[in-house]
Amino acid sequence: MKLTLRYSFLIFGVFSILSSCQKDPETIISISPPVVDAGNSQTIQLPAASFTLTGSATTHNGRITAYLWSLISGPNVPIIASPGSPVTLVTGFIAGNYKFQLMAVDSAGLTGVDTTSVLVNPSPIQTLTLQPTNNINEVHFGVIGSTPVADPFAPELVAAAWTTGGALTLYRGAFKFDLSSIPSTATILSARLTLYSNPTPLNGDQINANSGPNNAMYISRITGGWTAATMNWFTQPPVSATDQVSIAHTSQPFLDLTDVDVKNMVAAMVVGNNNYGFMIRLQNETIYNDRDFCGSRYSNAAKHPKLVITYQP
Repeated sequence: MKLTLRYSFLIFGVFSILSSCQKDPETIISISPPVVDAGNSQTIQLPAASFTLTGSATTHNGRITAYLWSLISGPNVPIIASPGSPVTLVTGFIAGNYKFQLMAVDSAGLTGVDTTSVLVNPSPIQTLTLQPTNNINEVHFGVIGSTPVADPFAPELVAAAWTTGGALTLYRGAFKFDLSSIPSTATILSARLTLYSNPTPLNGDQINANSGPNNAMYISRITGGWTAATMNWFTQPPVSATDQVSIAHTSQPFLDLTDVDVKNMVAAMVVGNNNYGFMIRLQNETIYNDRDFCGSRYSNAAKHPKLVITYQP
């Protein structure tokens, strides 16, 4: 009986020792990368000059040690002011759809990424209608024989070749609109100039606004500075022949020039603030030919020179 009990105890003891020596299951450690949020998508509209990318990141592996913003796609390469910051300003963009990526690195050296998009809409189309009264930048000028003449207060603008007391008389007109409200970086979509025939002409035959066998004329862009007070035939500024508009001869005594396309001239005026206005003159200054238009001092304001411009800032 004693032997049996001792044997049982021995076996139980050995089993207990073996059981206590078994290896515990390995603890599995899971290391996950940072969770990155590049922010909500945005829609902005030009002429906005900047927008802000606002991102964030979290990690279970210590802390976030670095951020990096980068451009994935877009119509141009804008300027990311602080690419190493979760929040940054972006400038230098154009209209189109952009996609940006934010990458974050944590103290374990793991990285996470997220993307966001920004839609930049083009500027709304603006329309500017200019039809000033008593325009200080307008002058009717010419030469009679060898004597220069100018009248900044005349009610008309004239392109003519005539005679005065037997002396050859040539007339031209210069006028400028205020384009200062148009940004120099704007895109000119259209520009239409309207000149109204003078119902009561003071030059030419003083009956018809248009007369002569060859009264074809030019509307040209002035390329140098001038003032109405000092303008005369011998000091008149130069004009550009490359973008001038040719107006055909007319036998109609009163023919308005309606919506003449001067887009290229206006675009050149806006860029770099090179606005010196327009000049009208006959293509061949031989007598007797005349084109007589209402100026900004004409009694009927509806017949003043008019310029209508559409543009995108």
